[in-house]
Amino acid sequence: MALSPERVAAEAPGLVSLYKSARDGVARAGLGGVRAAVYLVLDRSGSMRPFYRDGTVQHFAEQVLALSAHLDDDGRVPVVFFSTAVDGVAELELGGYRDRIGALHASYGHMGRTNYHLAMKAVIRHYLMSGAVEPALVVFQTDGGPSARGAARELLCLAAELPVFWQFVGFGDPADQEFSFLHRLDELPVPGARLVDNAGFFPAGADPRLVADAELYDRLLAGFGDWLAEARAAGVLA
Repeated sequence: MALSPERVAAEAPGLVSLYKSARDGVARAGLGGVRAAVYLVLDRSGSMRPFYRDGTVQHFAEQVLALSAHLDDDGRVPVVFFSTAVDGVAELELGGYRDRIGALHASYGHMGRTNYHLAMKAVIRHYLMSGAVEPALVVFQTDGGPSARGAARELLCLAAELPVFWQFVGFGDPADQEFSFLHRLDELPVPGARLVDNAGFFPAGADPRLVADAELYDRLLAGFGDWLAEARAAGVLA
C-alpha cells in the first residue's frame, strides 16, 4: 500500500508538499490503489553538468521519490546513473534523500557519452532479480539522444514483453534535434515494432524546475494507465 502521510511527515518533512502534489496527480490519472515499483535513471553525459551543479537533478529526484510514495511501500527508489556505461546504481530513500544525488554524482567521476541501452539493461536486471510481482514505472531522464540508437530502439522493443513502462523525460530546449530520437521511440508502431506501447516522452524544458509539480506528475503518469490496460490485454501483466 502507499506510504501514509504520517510516515512521510516523520521521515521526510521536506517532501510533504511534493507528496500531496503527487497524490493529486495519481488521483487525476485514475491510478489510486495501483502498485508499481518506481525506478529513476539519470543521465551523466558531459552536457548534464550544469543540471547537477544547480540542483535541478536533485529536485527532480525528490519529485520522483514523492511519487513513489504513492505507488510503492518501501520508501526507496533505485537510481541508475549512466553515461558511456552504467556509472553507478544506488537508492534514494525518505530518510536520506537530501543532497544525495550530488554526492553520488561526484563519487562517480568522469562524465562520458550517452548510452541508453546499458542503463535500460541495468534496470531490467535489477527488476528481474528483485522478485517484484508488481509492474515497474521507470522515469528515464536524459538531455539528448543516445550514442547507440539502434541498440536503444531494439532493447525498448524487446522490453515491451516485460511488465516495465519507460517514461522518458528530456532536459533541454524542446526544439533541440537531440530529442528527435525520443519522439521516434515514443511513436514506434504497435504491433509492428513492439508488442505494446511501453514508453512515453515529454520535454521538461531548459529549466525543468519551472515545470509546476502538478504538470510534472500529469506528464509522468500520462501513458502509464493506458499501458497497464494494454499490457494486461496482451498477457504481459497478470
